[in-house]
Amino acid sequence: MQPTTYDIFRGKVMRTSFLLAVYAVNCMITFIPCAAAAPSTSPTAALGTFGIDTLQMDRSIEPGDDFYRYVNGRWLENTPIPADKSRYGSFDVLRDKSETDLHVLLNEHIKSPQIDPTLKKVVDLYISWMDEATIEKRGIEPLKPDLDRIAAVKNKADLMELIGSPQMSAPFGFGIQPDPADTTRYKVFIGQAGLGMGRDYYLNKGAEYDAFRAAYQNHIATILQLTGDADSRNSAAAVFELEMTLAPLQWSPARQRDVQATYNPMSREGLTQLAPNVDWPVVLEASGLGDIQHVVVGEVSAIADGASLLDSVPLSTWKKYLTFHRASDTASLLPKDFDQANFDFNSRIMRGVKEQRDRWKRGVTLVDRNMGDGLGKAYVKKHFPPKHKAQMEQLVNNLLTALKTRIDTLTWMDNATRIEALKKLATFDPRIGYPATWRDYSGLIIKPNTLFENVQNARQFEWERRVSRLKEPVDRDEWHMTPSTVNAYYSPLMNQITFPAAILQPPFFDANADPAVNYGGIGAVIGHEIGHGFDDQGREFDENGRIRNWWTPATLKRFSAATKELGEQYSAYCPIPGDDKTCVNGALTMGENIGDLGGMQMAHTAYRVSLLGREAPVIEGFTGDQRFFMAWAQVWRGKSRNDALLNLLLTNPHAPEMVRGQNPQRNIDAWYEAFDVTEDDAMYLHPDSRVRIW
Repeated sequence: MQPTTYDIFRGKVMRTSFLLAVYAVNCMITFIPCAAAAPSTSPTAALGTFGIDTLQMDRSIEPGDDFYRYVNGRWLENTPIPADKSRYGSFDVLRDKSETDLHVLLNEHIKSPQIDPTLKKVVDLYISWMDEATIEKRGIEPLKPDLDRIAAVKNKADLMELIGSPQMSAPFGFGIQPDPADTTRYKVFIGQAGLGMGRDYYLNKGAEYDAFRAAYQNHIATILQLTGDADSRNSAAAVFELEMTLAPLQWSPARQRDVQATYNPMSREGLTQLAPNVDWPVVLEASGLGDIQHVVVGEVSAIADGASLLDSVPLSTWKKYLTFHRASDTASLLPKDFDQANFDFNSRIMRGVKEQRDRWKRGVTLVDRNMGDGLGKAYVKKHFPPKHKAQMEQLVNNLLTALKTRIDTLTWMDNATRIEALKKLATFDPRIGYPATWRDYSGLIIKPNTLFENVQNARQFEWERRVSRLKEPVDRDEWHMTPSTVNAYYSPLMNQITFPAAILQPPFFDANADPAVNYGGIGAVIGHEIGHGFDDQGREFDENGRIRNWWTPATLKRFSAATKELGEQYSAYCPIPGDDKTCVNGALTMGENIGDLGGMQMAHTAYRVSLLGREAPVIEGFTGDQRFFMAWAQVWRGKSRNDALLNLLLTNPHAPEMVRGQNPQRNIDAWYEAFDVTEDDAMYLHPDSRVRIW
């Protein structure tokens, strides 16, 4: 299995074997009462008077023609994307707030002497990032030991030892996570790696992709020149050609989602037979995995074929490749010329971003990524009221109950599969707010004036922490997001849904909002996370997180037919203006699409139950069901630059916001009834074409 983290909306999606397999969702939490509550019309609601910002609607548009623009049209028309962002929307507003909250905390701790040793390290890490004068003064010196190691490589044996280092690039990478065959134990995973762009940027034809490839080659040359390469243009050409050879050997993002295809346990002997070009004992020893006798391989053909390049590509090219990637990977920790070069390519060219983010914002992100629990504990104390945890627990229980009700009555599922599905549902483990045990950073060395070393120490510290647990039972209390992260995730291996504290605040969680809005917003998003346990890949895991087929052939056939129809719906969307060929990949986005549809169905069921048989009040002319569906479209309010949208479509397992904000509703009968949508409307689907899954 290829471990993957899924971010529910467009953003950087990590596809490496260093992360636990989770399905993540940027979302917000809200309180869903067990009984119908009187709607609040207080102006203290974060959006509008009842939770929907009706001033941002475009009522000239018929809901059945373009529901997303009906709800968000004026906002989309009048809101610019900030110069330092590739996209902007509801989630970004909340992330900006979380970022500011962390910044205030950091400044408070900088001003007050730190007694707590962990907070002192947090502060020192941030100070080292903000000390630009020292970074410039030190120049390339912090990177020199790595460059010298690469320059010292004389033969393939030296190369093997170098690519085994956790911080060096190679056609494969290592990760550690629970074993799907026995989720009480950890296992080493090996997956494809080594490219500087998404795979399809190397393979796709056309002038647009030629321009991206030319820009990437220029970027390689710029970075190599900054490292002191006197022949950087020719060196860059060699590195680029290596990656152009590697790219077609790798699996597509859609194929990487296949749980069965990417779960290939094997011994050291099997690993050697698969990729004899690699001296695995040397590589594993260099990675700190010298005692490991069994591993799980992900993309088997990509590992074998990629490894063959270690012999067919000249050693001199591999040294240039390693030099480029090491410098590029650490560019933000080096003088401004390196940092600017990385921004110019990875943000400006690849995602259309106009300006670099303020340094303090990037510093907050750096701290959160490397010592997130250290600052997270202080964040929770200040920003996470205990009542939010209780409200969230009630909400999750309501959604789980709603799904049970739906599973009990699914017509496409037979009883044998239904029993297994209910068994899995009963063992869901919700985690809310923050971990039970905070990460121990006592062994991490951080100094206020050595940024490069601080970050490398943090990365090595985290890798060694993971390696040290290989002989220990799996820690089910571990979190894979920090408390200040505006996100949530589902782990199929643990059968857990996790909601960090930062998502429990406006604009998604609003105690003053109408219940229908809360159900249609965060309620549906939480349902999305629950639904990942039953999507096209999550269904491969049982209640213990093991890969096991618990579906009868007849039920699986009906499920697969429905998901095929859903995929075809999404594949029809081509959201880049003027480009009718680059469309949503229904296969790549299948898991998230099932999650969205199932989440809305669960949340709507829960909302209806909460009314206790009564009709919801009409507020400002909108019925309860109308407010429910409008809330979902508002949650996905957002816009992005075209280059960022292209990157999303090629590499990300999530459809764009404008698609997610309205396609699920097309499959729900209640939406048609709520807005009187008929066959004369553009979004209309015949009842027989509406996909009904969870």
